[in-house]
Amino acid sequence: MIAVLLPPTLGASTRLPGLADGLPDHGFTPVRPEVDGDDRPPYGTRYVARASLEINRLVAPQAPTALVAEGGSGPLVGAVGQAQRAAHRPVFGYVLVDAFLPQPGTPTRADIVRSQSPEGVEAGTDVEEEPDGYRTEPLPMLSDWPDAPCGYVLTDPDLAHVARLAELRGWTVRRTAPEKASETLAGLLTDLRGMA
Repeated sequence: MIAVLLPPTLGASTRLPGLADGLPDHGFTPVRPEVDGDDRPPYGTRYVARASLEINRLVAPQAPTALVAEGGSGPLVGAVGQAQRAAHRPVFGYVLVDAFLPQPGTPTRADIVRSQSPEGVEAGTDVEEEPDGYRTEPLPMLSDWPDAPCGYVLTDPDLAHVARLAELRGWTVRRTAPEKASETLAGLLTDLRGMA
């Protein structure tokens, strides 16, 4: 089973560099696609296209796959999943790690922050300086998602409100310390695989 670890957007570094470490011990092969080129408009569409090309290059077509989105890639994981479905690649689960949730339609990142963070917390920002239009562009169309079980791993207390929203959607939510995120992710992926 494959766990595709989608990196944060705009080439930002992961906040959890050891996220993949415990996955092989639980039967998951971690794959970290290199997603670049999303530093100019349309940011979201470029990210989804590049991530999808990388997944096609790195993952066998029939390999059971989970998509794990961290940070700014969270709102885009549904669109990446739709691209996998179009490529006939089975996705057995989605996990968001310290990320805002995808929303139906074509919201902007600013819309997502407003609707998912009543306090206006913008935790999870991936880079110090975002390019013009990054927060205000409509994200790729999202419909008919999720098509597989979903989970959420929370290590950043500033995003506790988003984890509560995930729970309200019926997702499995695990709260953990950053240094235990890998084991927590592995356990959640195992649970999601059993639900698929």
